[in-house]
Amino acid sequence: MELNKKAYDEYVKQITPVNELGSDMLHAFITGGIICALGQASVMLMMNYFGMEKEEAQTWMLIELILASVLLTGFGIYPKIVKWGGAGALVPITGFANSVVAPAIEYKAEGHVFGIGCKIFTIAGPVILFGVLTSWIFGIILLIGKSLGIA
Repeated sequence: MELNKKAYDEYVKQITPVNELGSDMLHAFITGGIICALGQASVMLMMNYFGMEKEEAQTWMLIELILASVLLTGFGIYPKIVKWGGAGALVPITGFANSVVAPAIEYKAEGHVFGIGCKIFTIAGPVILFGVLTSWIFGIILLIGKSLGIA
């Protein structure tokens, strides 16, 4: 019995990935920083060269980042960026777009309805659900706070 436990512990040690916290954080910082810098450069370009107002330029920048994420996911590049950059690639809106597109690509062989249609919100669905629910709860708390003169 003791021999099996030792063998199992050794097996677990072999297959458990070793993470370097410092380098993981640096990779996330660099990746997220590049995504944000590209977004800011896009906004500045549209404001300065195309004469857009700030809000309009920001809207177009979000569309550009989402489209880039979707295309990079489709070509298999964004998962490599996520593997290297971790949370730096998953946290921005590009990560959300990736989480919507990836299951659709994975299940496309099952057809448009039962593959793409059913699986496209596998990961993003709970994010949307709990995001809306949390916003609603905080909205109620704010409404009560305002009516009591607290907020």
